[in-house]
Amino acid sequence: MISKIKIRRAYREKGKDDEYCILVDRLWPRGIKKENISYSWWPKDIAPSDKLRKYFNYDKDKFTDFKRLYKQELDDNEMNGEFLDMIKAQLEKHNVTLVYGAKDEDYNQAVVLKEWIEEKLNL
Repeated sequence: MISKIKIRRAYREKGKDDEYCILVDRLWPRGIKKENISYSWWPKDIAPSDKLRKYFNYDKDKFTDFKRLYKQELDDNEMNGEFLDMIKAQLEKHNVTLVYGAKDEDYNQAVVLKEWIEEKLNL
C-alpha cells in the first residue's frame, strides 16, 4: 500500500482509510462536540494566522493571494520542521488525512497545506 495525504471536512464521517487524522484549523470546528470528531493531532500553530484567516474569509477571489501568503507563513513557521517530520513518519505507516472545518471543499487552508506538504516532501 502506498500511503497518501488526503483532506476531509470535519463534518464528514471518518473513512476507513483515514488513519492518521490531523485537525488543521486554528479554531475548533463550529458545532462539533469534541467526542464527535476523530483526530490524532491538532497542531494549531500550523494553521493560518488569525490575520490571514480573517483577510481570506473563504473568498474565492482572494484564494490565489491567500495561497501565496499561507505558504509563506508555513515556510517561516518555527514548527514546520517538526510538522513535516511527523507527516513523513506517519506516511511511512499509513494515510494522513488533513481535517478542516470550512464549508468550501475547494478553497480552504487544507488544500493549500496539502500542496505545501507535497512540495516540501517531494511527493
